[in-house]
Amino acid sequence: MVYRGVIVRKSLGNRLVRSFLTIIFFTVFIIDLFLILGFRNFYYSSTQNEIENRLVVTQDSFKRFYSDKSLDEMLLSDMDLNWVHRSNLEVQVIERNGFVLLDTIGALPSDPINTEDIISAREDKTQPYIGNSSYTKDKVMAITGPLKNSQGEVLGYIRMISSLEKVDKAISNTILLLIVFGLIVIIITTIISLIIAGTIVRPIKELTGVAARMANGEYKVRSSLNSKDELGQLAATLNTMAEEILNKEQIKNDFISSISHELRTPLTSIKGWAVVLKSTDPQDKDIFEDGLRIIESESDRLAKMVEELLDFSRFISGRIQLEKEAFNITDICGDVAKQMKPRASAGHIDFISDIEDKKVIVIGDRNRLRQLLINLLDNAIKFSSDEGWVKLKTYTDNKDFVILISDNGMGIAKEDLAHVKEKFYKGKHSKSHSGIGLSISDEIARLHDGSLQIFSEYKIGTTVKVTIPIANDKEQEDE
Repeated sequence: MVYRGVIVRKSLGNRLVRSFLTIIFFTVFIIDLFLILGFRNFYYSSTQNEIENRLVVTQDSFKRFYSDKSLDEMLLSDMDLNWVHRSNLEVQVIERNGFVLLDTIGALPSDPINTEDIISAREDKTQPYIGNSSYTKDKVMAITGPLKNSQGEVLGYIRMISSLEKVDKAISNTILLLIVFGLIVIIITTIISLIIAGTIVRPIKELTGVAARMANGEYKVRSSLNSKDELGQLAATLNTMAEEILNKEQIKNDFISSISHELRTPLTSIKGWAVVLKSTDPQDKDIFEDGLRIIESESDRLAKMVEELLDFSRFISGRIQLEKEAFNITDICGDVAKQMKPRASAGHIDFISDIEDKKVIVIGDRNRLRQLLINLLDNAIKFSSDEGWVKLKTYTDNKDFVILISDNGMGIAKEDLAHVKEKFYKGKHSKSHSGIGLSISDEIARLHDGSLQIFSEYKIGTTVKVTIPIANDKEQEDE
């Protein structure tokens, strides 16, 4: 696609890869974030537990050896804090007002300490302080506990401080490892995504190419995709569609050829007799009467074919309008039977009428239903041989009015039976004409919310079953 002079390619493969990478990136990011927070909490919790354990042990030692002395007396007698278990921790002895009396690293701040751990210790709670040391500027964790005499009075506080330098370095190394691992995962999944996207896009491109060629009229092209997934089903559908289009094209071409021939025959006859009559002596009445009779008959046949074509055009374009009303359908059946009986007799065909003798009200277009019956009876008579029979039978079945038109004619071949109602389809028999009569009849039945079914055995006969819904009780009463 060209947009403002720039070629824009919207590839499904690129979209798939971007979608995969977006999901993977956010997944790796969220997992790394939780892991980093988890490791940080683990390291800090471990450090806090170690300081708290040392603090409890130190408080127990003070209680055993110096609980009967003041802080000043304790410091004079034990300046080296031998009761404090030596470790890599910095230890401070703090007065109740927050001033540092002694620090194992020799630092004595001039100002009182009032951090979270000191405030919690005054409330007899343990709360760690994490921040920068006021004299080393290193990041530290400090926990403070009270020092009590034998009467339970608070003499001061013992504060233990641990540097977080090694902890933060361990956390930084862990973060670096997680980032490297995440990048490796993203690189690997990118490669896999490209491969997966290719397996999806390649068959789609193949199907797109086939569809484009079909759109250009190359209906003989076929997709070679044989996968058993949705794309394989789509390929099979495209191939089937192409086959159907070719079949429809062939049927349409046959129809055009057939209807051209059918139209040419009466026109040739009319023109031929017109030429004959033009050169015939006006006194020869027999020839004039025969010629005019044939011209009239051929003109009627031509008008009927043209009317069928017009009806067919209206039906397939959806422009047909039914003039629906409530009427007695048995009257229509009786009238059509009387109309078609002479036609059957002229062909030496026995016409049997078995019409239910009761009033049946339907809602529909009486002229179109009459047309449906005439079409079906005309076909039955046309395809019946001399001395054969055609039967028109009607009855009610629950809420439907059923019409059966049967004959003992040549029947319909099995391969033709599935297609006889299709548009443009013309049977192989020599008596087949335009091939649209049954299609129009089927459409009329459908527009009346009914159905048209054909049952036939080759060289045995055919039965056509038409069902039309009967009007409800209220409409029956209105009629």
